Amino acid sequence: MITNNWLITGGCGFIGTSLVSHLLKETPKINIRVMDNLSVGTKEDLAEVCNFTQVDPSSSLSHVSHKVELVVGDISNYDICLRCCEGIDVIVHLAASTGVAPSVENPRADMEANVIGTFNMLESARVNKVDKFIFASSGAPVGEVEPPITEDKPPRPVSPYGASKLAGEGYCSAYFRTFGLKTVSLRFGNVYGPRSKHKSSVIAKFFKQALNGEPLEVYGDGKQTRDFIFIDDLIQSIILSVEKETGGEVFQIATYKETTINEIAESVRGIAEEETGKKVKIVHGDWRPGDVRRNYSDISKAKRMLGYEPAYDLGSGLKITFQYFKLAKGGLDESL
Repeated sequence: MITNNWLITGGCGFIGTSLVSHLLKETPKINIRVMDNLSVGTKEDLAEVCNFTQVDPSSSLSHVSHKVELVVGDISNYDICLRCCEGIDVIVHLAASTGVAPSVENPRADMEANVIGTFNMLESARVNKVDKFIFASSGAPVGEVEPPITEDKPPRPVSPYGASKLAGEGYCSAYFRTFGLKTVSLRFGNVYGPRSKHKSSVIAKFFKQALNGEPLEVYGDGKQTRDFIFIDDLIQSIILSVEKETGGEVFQIATYKETTINEIAESVRGIAEEETGKKVKIVHGDWRPGDVRRNYSDISKAKRMLGYEPAYDLGSGLKITFQYFKLAKGGLDESL
């Protein structure tokens, strides 16, 4: 049983709140500090999964004094990062500028969040002698290669987002090999599931469009492929990464299944039409610069070293996710 103090950056977001919820259910002796700038996730999102106490970042944070405490702060501020890491055993670094499109629109903002922000967190972890550092990466650092993606393929990022995540992986490797900080970089596949209402990723976007009576917009011809992972499987990989005695490693965390965007659109349309009785159209828009054509991951290393094994297939995961968005649309979240 994990009985230590965790810091989750970006903890008010989709993955963060899902992780908080899981930890509180499975490890009752755990204490959690959440650090978030509230640019995407909100206090209300965190309140959906737990009771928390907001803590002033200028106060003493030498120990986690509440079951769950929230520090509103940005990873670009080194002083806040340093204070937030006081008394912490495990850091799960989720805070980031996410997505290819935003990185193309503003590469500097992407770099400052994902490179400088990650460096600030690693340095704060080193100074505070944190035991474990889990870094949320993606398949983007590898770039346009013949899939399946493996950890040993030479990285050649296509987008600024991929480049910034690659830099984060590089710093994680350096901090393990130079300073002994046990870092693990997890290259998440395309994650989906409940609590993803703020995400702009394809499955969340499609469900929102379907429930709003809008056509599902597919970029380009829709033959581009991705590896879609349900949120519960992703949370499993984080827990295993903390529990296993490993450091300085990179793992592909996905399902080892290649799915086209057209297939996702058809699946979402089928579920939405069956559940709502309303017809859903699919339309095709312009191709997005920076998008890779094919992307899915070989998860053999994660299976071997972490014991990771995805439990959800795409069909069951999509149905669970639709029910969440349907409930949210019914009145819990007017932003849909």
